[in-house]
Amino acid sequence: MNSSANRDLPDEIYIPFVNTLFRDGKTLAIGILAQSVLIGLVWHNTGNPIYLIFVAFLLVLAPARFLCMRQINRRPSVSHKQARARENFYIIQSALHGGALGLFSLIALYRADSTFAELAGIAIPLATATAIAGRNYGSMRMVAILIVVITFPMAIGVILRGDFHSVALGVLTLPYLFAIRSYANNVRAVLFKAISAENRSQKIAAQFDRALNTMPHGLVMLGPDTRVVVGNAEAARMLALSSPDRILGRSIHALLTRGVAAGLLSLRDRRCLETQLTRALRDGGDGKVLLGLSNGRYLEFSTREGSDQLGVITFEDVTARIEVEEKVRSMARFDNLTGLVNRAYFNELVSGQLAGGDRARKCALVMLDLDDFKSVNDSLGHPMGDGMLYAVAERLENIVGDTAQVCRFGGDEFVLYFDRVESEQDFDLVLEDLFTRLQGSVDISGHMLHIQASGGAVVAPVADSGVDALIVRADLALYKAKELGKKTWCLFKPAMDAAFRDRQQLKADLRAAIEARAMRVVYQPIVSMKTMRISGCEALCRWDHPEMGPISPAVFIPLAEEMGLISEISAFVLDTACQECVRWPAPITVSVNLSAVDFRNRSVVTAVKGALTRAKLAPERLEIEVTETALLDDKAMTQQFIEELKVIGVRIALDDFGTGYSSLSYLHKLPLDKIKIDRSFLADVTQSKRSLDLLVGMVNLSRPLGLAVTVEGVETFDQLQTLALSVQPDLLQGFLFGSALTPSGIATMSGTVWPFAERLRKSALANAI
Repeated sequence: MNSSANRDLPDEIYIPFVNTLFRDGKTLAIGILAQSVLIGLVWHNTGNPIYLIFVAFLLVLAPARFLCMRQINRRPSVSHKQARARENFYIIQSALHGGALGLFSLIALYRADSTFAELAGIAIPLATATAIAGRNYGSMRMVAILIVVITFPMAIGVILRGDFHSVALGVLTLPYLFAIRSYANNVRAVLFKAISAENRSQKIAAQFDRALNTMPHGLVMLGPDTRVVVGNAEAARMLALSSPDRILGRSIHALLTRGVAAGLLSLRDRRCLETQLTRALRDGGDGKVLLGLSNGRYLEFSTREGSDQLGVITFEDVTARIEVEEKVRSMARFDNLTGLVNRAYFNELVSGQLAGGDRARKCALVMLDLDDFKSVNDSLGHPMGDGMLYAVAERLENIVGDTAQVCRFGGDEFVLYFDRVESEQDFDLVLEDLFTRLQGSVDISGHMLHIQASGGAVVAPVADSGVDALIVRADLALYKAKELGKKTWCLFKPAMDAAFRDRQQLKADLRAAIEARAMRVVYQPIVSMKTMRISGCEALCRWDHPEMGPISPAVFIPLAEEMGLISEISAFVLDTACQECVRWPAPITVSVNLSAVDFRNRSVVTAVKGALTRAKLAPERLEIEVTETALLDDKAMTQQFIEELKVIGVRIALDDFGTGYSSLSYLHKLPLDKIKIDRSFLADVTQSKRSLDLLVGMVNLSRPLGLAVTVEGVETFDQLQTLALSVQPDLLQGFLFGSALTPSGIATMSGTVWPFAERLRKSALANAI
């Protein structure tokens, strides 16, 4: 270590070094008094009064240094500037003291008044020199000055005696002086390392203390005797203690008893927690214990095995985490709108109830579906719909109370589970009362909404039931209730299960048939009123099931719509119809009825273009029939697609005219070529003048707009005769002209005049006469 100057030392070393100069002033005072006594003995031995001067000086110096050192030692230096000033003050005092001793040595050795004086002249400097390193290592300047002012005069005094041996002795003292300086350097270096290490330890201890006491967790460390040896501020706060020091020395039992005294723990919780923590520490493993306190907070205790038989217990306030977990658990289990249990939690609860109790009992499950709920959302908005769902949930809970578990199953569906019912007959009464009390009006934000629901229920033995099976059966009963006209409920019967299975099998077979294109297209003739020849035909899809035979379109078309496969059927019919029409003589046309689903996507235009291109069919020979249902779904989009089809050259017909909600507006807005009047207007046209006038009015309304008119459902000659004489539509369609034909049948009949033409001519002449 470089000892050339104290300024090279960092302040955290230099200041403590300087402070060591002022320690143990009592020992220094005793040493000065001993020196005074020895010099006094020299005076007594020699009688030379000069020695009394040294005695007097030292007797004044001893108390002065003692008092100064004690005062400074009580107030150690805290800054570099203050330490520097005190070091200089110490050097001045010590230099005077050392100079006095050195001068005494020089005089005693040079004068040689007596042998005792000479011995004292050597003993005092040497004894003092040996203490230089031990007392003054804190200031290397002081060490150097004392060596010079104490030992050099001694060496000079010996050398001045003049004889060879004295000179040799004086010279040989010089290495001793350098040894003292080297010794002081070594002491200083050792102490420098010690103080540096102490400072580092103090820093580490301070950092550890800061880290320990700023932890968000409480921490206690237990010694081999299971008493606390370390504790932090958070642990003291959680245990309602004023400081971490009050934790030290306590056992786990004492700490937990403190919690009982503070009213945070019950005796039972204390015993349980103490047992678990003690066992975990004894077994040497890590463990966690969650404890709820009486004030609503939650603490989580963790034990960890430490080194040297030390154990660590941390405890954390996890109240916020528990609250979040409870909220997440609630969100995972309960519907956030109605507060009812959701589907997943309902399954869990019901499964548990089915597994317990009397296995011979019967249970019941009810599935409710709000009728026309979509119209509430569409017309009044989703907030009103949400309000209605909340009102229904509240009403259901009030009706069933604790007798059933109510669940919002999803959307506008609710499910109720009754864990014990006596019989189906008794449950019929329960259901009747439930539906009676559920139906009615409810005020939602000033709107009076009417609650109307359909329901399906199942009663079954618990031993033979599972949640999923109960839900499936109740759903089948609900489906049946919907078929019966809504606003009613139906109890599950075994036949419904068979019907459901048949329906599911039919769906699977239909999907396979569509994918394999194992369907066929037939064509119903559309006959010209004037010529009684085929003007065109309507393409109709038919499905011949390999086992059940022909399946009615009234069965498989709704199934396809339910399965989302109706567009595939439309594409198949469109392609097939175009391929066949191109083989028929012009100008026979073909009509293809597209569903509302087809008009929900721009691909309808692409599909029509593709079919025409592949068949190389003139666009004007293809007619697309649009139902009013398609127009109701999205008027703007459907109108846009119709206009794009018109640009291609395809003709557009409005099917089932007169049965919708706003037919007249369609005639005005849409680029139509034809309307097809529904068969319902023709049913009693031969008996009712009112029906006839209505039919005539519809035809007369269309003609000025440039629209051709087709009347559907012509089944008798009387209807044909009435149409010919009084209505005079452009085209006719119905079973009077035969069933739907194969493509070759249309080709064969293409130029044939229907045999009704002659009878109509004669009938017209008879009426004219």
